[in-house]
Amino acid sequence: EKIRKQLNKMKYLSDYVDIIILDGGSTDGSLEPSFLQENRVRTLIVKRDSGKLSAQLRIGFAFALSEGYEGVITIDGNNKDSVDSIPLFIDQLEQGKDFIQGSRYIQGGREINTPWVRKLAIKLIHAPILSMLSGFRYTDTTNGFRGHSAKLLSDARVNPFRSVFDTYELLAFLSYIAPKLNYSVAEVPVCRSYPKGKVPTK
Repeated sequence: EKIRKQLNKMKYLSDYVDIIILDGGSTDGSLEPSFLQENRVRTLIVKRDSGKLSAQLRIGFAFALSEGYEGVITIDGNNKDSVDSIPLFIDQLEQGKDFIQGSRYIQGGREINTPWVRKLAIKLIHAPILSMLSGFRYTDTTNGFRGHSAKLLSDARVNPFRSVFDTYELLAFLSYIAPKLNYSVAEVPVCRSYPKGKVPTK
């Protein structure tokens, strides 16, 4: 609540956190200098090599660690996630949590227009399996809205910078490995909204 009040007093989110864009081929104008300047983006990193989301995350995590950040919050750039939930992740990182999963399925969370196939896959397959394997009861394991401590990301046993993490494997791996290595894990409520009609995935 304290962090949320501080953020409400600030004109820009960048007054409290550094904004880094990891781009893998955007065509929505978010790479325009005027957009970056208007939103006070600190750094733009454009992936030009092969690979998908996991490759982008590896690049971003490596940059964050090299710059001395103590925590990293990731959020998809497709307008589905509630950016007003960012203070919850900051608060959990400051409390010493190492892996924070955003969830639309816990108290305070919300989902809008989630495709029923995706919802069933999360609730009946993905979340139960990862919960069983990791030892932590997750409710929303496919959501990329997450927080990570530098301690977790720099652990040689985790080693998220391996080339085997190329498409979407890193998301599931971090959910699995954090509790297995006895890192402090939590879920925080978020809102995830899908537009009506065709479901965008990028």
